[in-house]
Amino acid sequence: MLVHGMVKTMAATDKGVAAWATGFAAGGLARRGIEPALPLAYAVLAIETIGALLIILGLFTRLAAAAAAIEFAVITFVAHWGNGFGFSSSGGGWEYPLFWGLILFAIALRGGGPYSLDRKLG
Repeated sequence: MLVHGMVKTMAATDKGVAAWATGFAAGGLARRGIEPALPLAYAVLAIETIGALLIILGLFTRLAAAAAAIEFAVITFVAHWGNGFGFSSSGGGWEYPLFWGLILFAIALRGGGPYSLDRKLG
């Protein structure tokens, strides 16, 4: 997830954050009927960068994982569901994003674990 967020971050720094968000909102979200697209473009960028780092560190793990699980539910059922099952499908199937969404949902339920910053901070 962090890799996807970093790609978006690099594109945003090249084009300017507002220009990137407008392009991503129009081309990636509004085209699929996901509205309001512009605020959600910023949310996707935040979840895939800041949220991924929070999950890695185990800080606010449940909140970050829940937000990412919701994002992956939308990715699975809106963007990939019509492409069929598996990796060989045109445009990518729903199997892989559903897999990651379920993992993130489990992390949101369980929390960060014994070595997370959440546990260390109490």
